[in-house]
Amino acid sequence: MKLVIRIAGVLLLAGAIFGVAGVMATWAPDQSVQSLSARWATPPSQFMEVDGMQVHLRDEGPREDSVPIVLLHGTSASLHTWDGWVQSLTGQRRVIRFDLPAFGLTGPHPANDYSIAAYVHLVNGVLDKMGISSCVLAGNSLGGQIAWGMALAHPQKVSRLVLVDAAGYPMQSSSVPIGFRIARTPGLRVLMEHTLPRGVVDSSVRNVYGDPSKVTPELVNRYYDLTLRAGNRQALAYRMDQRASGDENNIKSLKLPTLILWGAKDRLIPLENAQRFATDIQGSRLVVFESLGHVPQEEDAQETVKALKVFLGLP
Repeated sequence: MKLVIRIAGVLLLAGAIFGVAGVMATWAPDQSVQSLSARWATPPSQFMEVDGMQVHLRDEGPREDSVPIVLLHGTSASLHTWDGWVQSLTGQRRVIRFDLPAFGLTGPHPANDYSIAAYVHLVNGVLDKMGISSCVLAGNSLGGQIAWGMALAHPQKVSRLVLVDAAGYPMQSSSVPIGFRIARTPGLRVLMEHTLPRGVVDSSVRNVYGDPSKVTPELVNRYYDLTLRAGNRQALAYRMDQRASGDENNIKSLKLPTLILWGAKDRLIPLENAQRFATDIQGSRLVVFESLGHVPQEEDAQETVKALKVFLGLP
């Protein structure tokens, strides 16, 4: 009996040692905006005060374009997810993109309000501050839900709508990124506010790509660095608690030109949801990319932006 107790004690001690070692190896404190900006807020980045936040924003392309294209990223992403689209578009159109609250360099909402209504209020505030009365509004995932929410709340400001693997309907995910699962789990998410194994970020990004081999170390570095922005990890947990906000029953009332882009290999929001958007929004057009996943605009910017250009009548 004494031998069993000794063995159990040794195992418990070994487990504790390995646990402490694991925490120490993955310890990752918050990083300030200033320390991250040197790499991730290079020109033409700027910071604009809206709703008590310093919103990280980029405004590119011809200023005489009176109806600019505004791009909204998804959960745990940043304005950089649109780099490929912007490179292709700014010779012809003005393009505006910014980091949404809880993500990128913008960081937490001062009231921890991550409802769709709060995000719509922020988008409307950015447009007002920039003097934009009408835009083409495009969004991926969470950004897509904010985009159609904006079109409902402020229809005069959205001339055309582009939904890229957009959230909004109930969904049956076949796979959820591990980072999202941790953020939904009490206890684990508290630990994750202080540690960040690079493998968690790498796995999460690969999970949303149709072809995980396209995920480069440089791409993982970007997601990893911006997750460390002070307050973002805690804000993601708040966002996960509020993720059910928004009313999909109103989608049928949308009456504007709408393009729906979807990756057929999206395991987070299935293709069935794309088909539901196409059915509910009269006159909308659905384009499916068979080899792409949940972030098709990032995974293959060149191919996906072609569909956008056709929709906008651009050469």
